[in-house]
Amino acid sequence: MKSDFFPTFGQLLSMSRKERSLIFLLAALNFTHILDFMIMMPLSNYLMPYFSISPHQFSLLVGAYSLSAVFSGILLSSMVDKHDRKKVLLIVYVGFLLGTLACGFANSYKLLMAARLTAGFFGGIIGGQVFSIISDTFSYERRGMAVGSVMAAFAMASIVGVPVALYLTNLFHYNWHVPFLMVGGLATLLIPVMIMILPSLKDHINDNDDAKYRFQALIKVIQNPSQGMALIFTMLMMMGHFLIIPFINPYMEFNKGYTKGQIPMVYLVGGIASLLSAIYLGRVSDNLGKFKVFTVSVLSSLIMVIGITNMPVLPFSLVLVFFAIWFIFATGRGVTAQAMVTNVVEKEQQGSFMVLNSSMQHAGTFLASIISGYIVIETKTGRIERYEWVGYLSIVVLLGCFLLGRYLFRHMDKKEPEGVIASQE
Repeated sequence: MKSDFFPTFGQLLSMSRKERSLIFLLAALNFTHILDFMIMMPLSNYLMPYFSISPHQFSLLVGAYSLSAVFSGILLSSMVDKHDRKKVLLIVYVGFLLGTLACGFANSYKLLMAARLTAGFFGGIIGGQVFSIISDTFSYERRGMAVGSVMAAFAMASIVGVPVALYLTNLFHYNWHVPFLMVGGLATLLIPVMIMILPSLKDHINDNDDAKYRFQALIKVIQNPSQGMALIFTMLMMMGHFLIIPFINPYMEFNKGYTKGQIPMVYLVGGIASLLSAIYLGRVSDNLGKFKVFTVSVLSSLIMVIGITNMPVLPFSLVLVFFAIWFIFATGRGVTAQAMVTNVVEKEQQGSFMVLNSSMQHAGTFLASIISGYIVIETKTGRIERYEWVGYLSIVVLLGCFLLGRYLFRHMDKKEPEGVIASQE
């Protein structure tokens, strides 16, 4: 294994211009739809007083995107492999763009809920299509690097997106519409870039287009134990991660006394740590083994979950270090898990399976937001009670995820002939 700290940078530079452009574009697409989902959670302190809603109602607002994404994934999973991946991604991205802009103009709780459902319906397909394109163009041996590069968009959403969105919200007199308009503006700029750079990918298309094949993808997943369990694995991992996230902001502010101005620094520092770990651990997993890196990451993250949900009042600098470590382990398990999951399905089913996989990710986040909303109690002073219960449940779910992952993936790390990105004429 190479000893330099950023081996992936060198690997990216060694790629052709077409390869680098594709990875950067996919990362940008991932950035916008992840930011659109992430920005809802730190807006809790703005949206709850604006609409006069309870924490439970806020959790429904957060979960609306995910719930809609689950349904769209199931409905469309049998159709995406019948079409060019470029066309599918363009259509769903435009739909996502319109839904996000609608959030920026919503002036009532019901309208914002409808806009979130629209954005989720289309946005839920984006991730699956992005990783399907990666699976079509990179071999399993190189996929850790590619997945890590694209998943670095999650870190960038934390480093740049969330802090900037919160800053703009405060700058425009606590106007929560601004972050959604910002995301919509970025997404609009990416549309012509997609048209120019995305390759046409049709090799996966099956000529069987009869009605009896309409739900073939879903049926095949149900009939294939490995694929079905891989989807459950995905759902558990996302559920375990997001159980503690929706109420981090009010917990930090009202329970621990940190200010609204300090909290964005948690996302900034955590995002930087996540970015570096996504880049580095993606490459390490290709060399050392994806399941080995996953094991270390998921088990280490359990300690951090206990610490976050039972945190004493500490100097804010120590809080930042603590969250940075948690982001590193969370990113490590996410990058390796995604790379392993993409290898349980044949190329012909890749698009359908990855859409279903994305749906299960959103199912996990939806369940996490709803369950945490029911468990957590807000007092009259704004304090969050029973937050540690959410942490204990998160640990149980992540342990179940680890055991299932051990059963599915522990023998997967075998060398395959190194491939190259597909030719795009």
